[in-house]
Formats: sequence, C-alpha cells, structure tokens
Amino acid sequence: MTGKMAIVGDGDSIMVFKAAGVETFPATEEKKAREILRKIASEYKIIFLTEELAAPLGDFLKRFDEEPYPVVLVIPSNRGGAGYGEEFLKSAMERALGVDILFNNEK
Repeated sequence: MTGKMAIVGDGDSIMVFKAAGVETFPATEEKKAREILRKIASEYKIIFLTEELAAPLGDFLKRFDEEPYPVVLVIPSNRGGAGYGEEFLKSAMERALGVDILFNNEK
C-alpha cells in the first residue's frame, strides 16, 4: 500500500478523479458504499467519499478513526456540498488535536 487513493461516489462525481489517476468505485446508495469501503479499506491509504454517502454512514466511518490508514475524506459531490464534509473534518481535527484550529469562528 504505497499511497494509493480511491473515491466512492456517484458516477458523475467521481469521473474527474478517474482522469487524475484515482481509482473510482461508483455507488449511489449507502449499502453499496459500505460494502465497497469494507473491501477496499486495507488496500488504499486515502479514500474520498461523497457527502451524500458519508452522511448516513457516520457511525460506520468512525471505525476508520482507530487506525492510521485509510484516511477517509468526505467531499462534496458534483451537486455541491451540504456542509457534512466540513463538519466531518472539524470533528476529526478536534479529536486529533483537542481544539478547533480550522473553523474557529471567534471574532
């Protein structure tokens, strides 16, 4: 496993990643995404997952916090973001560092 990257998401959202050399795994529903993640987790260091699939898999994704790899990054789909990816990243950073360094909105 030397830096391999993958993306799981709907076909339209993942095509640009394929052009960049990222392995693509199409999924449009939670069950299929969960199945794919189980199969590829040991093979890839970074796995991108679209927000629409990540939101219902929140509890399942927590298992990836226990190991250094794979790193699961939630990204917006081609339809745009709903903010779940930002919240996911914020939560991960707070767990890792104990403080919100990315989205501190204090004025």
